[in-house]
Amino acid sequence: MPHLSNSAINLIPAGQFTIDELTEIYNQTRVDYLVPMPMNAARLAKYVQDYDVDLARSFVAVENGHLRGVAMLGVRNERTWITRLGVIPSTRRGGVGEALMRGLLEQSVDLNIDFTMLEVIKNNTPAHQLFLKLGFYEIGELLILRRSPSRTLLEPVVADAKRLERYEALDLIGYDRGTQPWTNQSESMRHSPEVFGMRLTLPDGSRGWIAYQREKFTLTHFIYKTEEGDPEKMAYAFLSHLHHQYPRLDTHIENIQVNDPHLPAFYKMGYVESFRRIEMWRGDPPESLVSPK
Repeated sequence: MPHLSNSAINLIPAGQFTIDELTEIYNQTRVDYLVPMPMNAARLAKYVQDYDVDLARSFVAVENGHLRGVAMLGVRNERTWITRLGVIPSTRRGGVGEALMRGLLEQSVDLNIDFTMLEVIKNNTPAHQLFLKLGFYEIGELLILRRSPSRTLLEPVVADAKRLERYEALDLIGYDRGTQPWTNQSESMRHSPEVFGMRLTLPDGSRGWIAYQREKFTLTHFIYKTEEGDPEKMAYAFLSHLHHQYPRLDTHIENIQVNDPHLPAFYKMGYVESFRRIEMWRGDPPESLVSPK
C-alpha cells in the first residue's frame, strides 16, 4: 500500500511498525488527554485482535521525519470503526488529526464500505468539531461505568440461577442485535476466550440473561437481556449474583446507552460513572445491522 500524503504530512501504514512502536506512539499522543487510557504492548495487541483492527489500513502520521500521530481502523462486515486517534500535543491544530481521519475514510471507500462509526469523549470539543466537519453525526451518549470490589460479601437476590459456559453465552448473544457500539458488538465478544454467562428466573416469573468477559482482575463487557419482567429488577438480580460470585474483582463496563432501562440497577449496586462518550456515525447503517431478525 502506498504512503498517503497531505502537504508535508505523510501517512504510513501502521502495519509497518511493531506493536511496541505503536504503543509508544499512542501513549505519547495521550499524555495530556482528558482520559489518557495508557496502553502497554500486550494490551494493544489484544485490542487489535478483539476489535478487528486492520493495521495495514491504519496509519501513523509523519511530518518532516517526526512522528506526529496515529489512528486505527477496525473493519467488519459492511462497517468500519475509527479508534485510537491521537496527535502529539505540541503539534495539534496543525492538520495531523484531519489528515489521519481522511486517510482512514479513504480506506473505507477502498473497501466499498459506506458506514463508519466512532466515539469521542464528551467535552473533547476539537475532536468533536473535526468529526462533524467530516460528515459524522451524533447518535447518542454512552456511559463508562466502574465498580470497586465490595468489602462485604453481597447476598444474591433469590432466583433460579444457571451458570452458562462460553458456548452457551455466545449462542444467546447471537449476531442479530441491531447497531451496537463497536466494543459491544457480538464479534468483540467472540474473540475473547473468557466469556461466560448466567441465566436467571425470579420467583415472580421474571427472566433474562447476562454474558460477560472475566479477565484476571476485572469483569468487563456486559451484554444482557430481560426476556420477561422489569429490566431494572432483572439487572439488579444479575449483578447481585455476579458480584457474589466474583467479590474480589473490579468491574469496568463501557459504552452503555444513557437511556438503557437497566441502568438504575447499576447505580444501586454501587457503580459510578467514569466519563461519557458521544457516539457518532457517518453514512447509514446497513439494514442487516439496523433490524434484528
